[in-house]
Amino acid sequence: MKAIQEKTVIITGASSGIGEATARELARGGANVIIGARRLGKLEALASSLQAEGASVAVHQLDVTELSQMQAVVKFAIDRYGRVDAIVNNAGIMPLSPLASLKIEEWDRMIDVNIRGVLHGIAAGLPVMKEQGFGQFVNVASIGAYEVSPTAAVYCATKYAVRAITDGLRQEVAGQGIRVTLVSPGVTESELAETITDHEARELMQEYRRIALPASAIARAITYAIEQPAGVDVNELVIRPTV
Repeated sequence: MKAIQEKTVIITGASSGIGEATARELARGGANVIIGARRLGKLEALASSLQAEGASVAVHQLDVTELSQMQAVVKFAIDRYGRVDAIVNNAGIMPLSPLASLKIEEWDRMIDVNIRGVLHGIAAGLPVMKEQGFGQFVNVASIGAYEVSPTAAVYCATKYAVRAITDGLRQEVAGQGIRVTLVSPGVTESELAETITDHEARELMQEYRRIALPASAIARAITYAIEQPAGVDVNELVIRPTV
């Protein structure tokens, strides 16, 4: 874990699930971690528990759908630590439903959080990383970025978009010292399914998520990508349960 000691990492959607587990993994490895999410109370509880262990963790309330808030988090990291080594664009929601249910507000919200949230992370971090001459974006997608299932059309579309944005960014910044990684988890323990309001989709997801990876498994994959030497860019990781 020496390779991540004193690296400054911003994590969005850090109040639970993969974001929380990644914060724990990186902070315990010696990174300076800035955790962002809308639920300030959960962030503060997480920070307190890690700070009690001697970890370097700072809290910043964040709604990734607002570019100004994402820019404020990056500025906070620069002001406090003088650099940004990585941004983990993890925030996401998954209110699944059949298209015929016409849950248009939920569709719009998924587009805002899952796509615009990642774009805002890139927009806020890229100028800083280009000026530094180094940095890394870790964008969290899903196996839904590779295959579509009933009730998940819009969710999968947002994750396909994250996959496309990530690959485009990787090609555009090649040779500039900036690394770009796509992490696509299979079924993972999280609060994502709790946002499903459609009864049919909720029942299907309960069965689908019967076997799930712990969030810590994805956190270790993200840490693996970040701790590689500067000349190594892990482009894409797909993590599924063995069963």
